[in-house]
Amino acid sequence: MFDNQEVFDDIVLSELSDKELTKQMSEDLYDGLAEEIAEGTQILLDRDWKATDVMDEALVKGMVVVGNDFRDGILFVPEVLMAANAMKAGMALLEPILTASGIEPIAKMVIGTVKGDIHDIGKNLVGMMMEGAGIEVFNLGINTDAEEFINALEEHNATILGMSALLTTTMPYMKVVIDELKERGIRDKYTILVGGAPLNEEFADAVGADAYCMDAGIAVETAKRFISAAS
Repeated sequence: MFDNQEVFDDIVLSELSDKELTKQMSEDLYDGLAEEIAEGTQILLDRDWKATDVMDEALVKGMVVVGNDFRDGILFVPEVLMAANAMKAGMALLEPILTASGIEPIAKMVIGTVKGDIHDIGKNLVGMMMEGAGIEVFNLGINTDAEEFINALEEHNATILGMSALLTTTMPYMKVVIDELKERGIRDKYTILVGGAPLNEEFADAVGADAYCMDAGIAVETAKRFISAAS
């Protein structure tokens, strides 16, 4: 173990090639090393990398692995939180550049955990991955009711709604939200994605959602597919 630590300590990020550095950053993100992620992000920016390329190649790719391993039970909540914090350290350097460049988001999304449910790790991971894909995300947090979802969709002029539930007792509330959208005659304005451990495609169909997303990576792919179809 100590030999491995010595090897790790000998790594000087600034001496790595671009390819080696992005690979190392993905590994550092997986390990939740925020300082290293911030350092690597700045190095790539200093090498004239575009902020979008740093985000895609060094951060998002690493978070895809984190999301997949969380889904498969290889990583657990503490590790995911550390990885998320590491990504935030990199994004803190990238966001001002992205904002100043005037790059428009490819879509706007409202996301939240439904009423009665307080689980948010998976949802937050989806939100971060969506932002990495160029989607502006408005995260409403936990225990979100239909009125909050709909008000946020209208306020932010969003086109995508993401709802999460981890409890079987709160899953039916997704239908409450969708039925309210139908009642107001605005259901077809939105792409509705649902996710959470107890859900499946059959449930998504039953409640009237557009798609079930089993993990963060699939959620991003699904959202991008719907955005492309609408353009």
